Amino acid sequence: MDLAHQRMKTANSPFALAASRAIYVDSCILRGLAQSILSDCLAAVATFDHAIIIAGASGKQYDLIMLIIRKIQSSLPKAAIFNTGLSYDTRDMHSTPDTSQDTIPCLNPPSFSAFQSNYSQAPFILRNYARNWPALDDHPWKSALYLRSVAGPGRVVPVEIGHDYRLADWKQDLVSWDDFISTLDFEDQPSSRTNENLLYMAQHDLTSQFPALRKDIIVPDYVYASLSSKNFATYSPPNNADQIILNAWLGPKGTMSPAHIDPYYNCYVQVVGFKSVWLAPPSMSSSMYPFGNSSNDETNRLPSSELNNTSKVDVFADPVFLNDYPDFVLRTIPNAMTATLGPGDMLFFPPGWWHAMKSNSTSFSISIWF
Repeated sequence: MDLAHQRMKTANSPFALAASRAIYVDSCILRGLAQSILSDCLAAVATFDHAIIIAGASGKQYDLIMLIIRKIQSSLPKAAIFNTGLSYDTRDMHSTPDTSQDTIPCLNPPSFSAFQSNYSQAPFILRNYARNWPALDDHPWKSALYLRSVAGPGRVVPVEIGHDYRLADWKQDLVSWDDFISTLDFEDQPSSRTNENLLYMAQHDLTSQFPALRKDIIVPDYVYASLSSKNFATYSPPNNADQIILNAWLGPKGTMSPAHIDPYYNCYVQVVGFKSVWLAPPSMSSSMYPFGNSSNDETNRLPSSELNNTSKVDVFADPVFLNDYPDFVLRTIPNAMTATLGPGDMLFFPPGWWHAMKSNSTSFSISIWF
């Protein structure tokens, strides 16, 4: 496992990377089976999760892993869940940053053809668009009890540790799903977090890892539109069978995604809690102060080449503290837009738009790139 993991990091061709991933997955399967035979069942489940998270196990390997996980979990006692019947305090959850002078337009859901021809070139919000998703109703993602039940014992997930991935104290790790859920405020559970480290599960395909969650969402028809690339010359859809990338974002109040750009169209659905959103058009790129190859910022955690789609500006800061970024204050702020997303709201925006997100409460979101 260790050797294959190292080779994955240094692979110099797609073939070498695929081979190393396959070896890593096979090694995880063998190790997990050995752990289960030795009755170290929780460690075995975590090992199988490594194969999914780190190497992207797929096809027959993925099917085998999910089958073994279910079989191991069926032999384990069900964990007791602490249930308090708490409800959200919704005060102060509708704050938006001051670094904008406009709000993101809210529309009635356009028809498929209208979206394809007229509405796909600029951001908009559809309020309560996902209100009928099972994730907001009979399979509530706002319930810690439900989220534990769909995963079962022993699962692990990737998290970011720290407030901001641009800073030196930021890192990533795999943590117990049960422990991670315990750090969050849900309607049926208070947070048990006792330290200042923020744990944030960001941009992770959780519905692949926990397939029951995939049944709780309804992918919008809009993602199947045939969209012109004439306004986005570098656009091409995701390179997979469905041409869709589905990721989950889960974290406590205060977790943030700094201003950055992505190469895909995005339908971003807020499932649990409230989140502040900041947007600026691609034309503002020259005044967004993106990290570049020449950056020598000592607070930078990652090489600047890995952050060249990310801005140095904290768009959630008070503008009076942005003296180091005069072009941003002068040019970007007058052209930026903000809004607060609540449960069931869907935000759409095209490729190349600068966007930042900040959680105003425990927040669970789904992004659908297409």
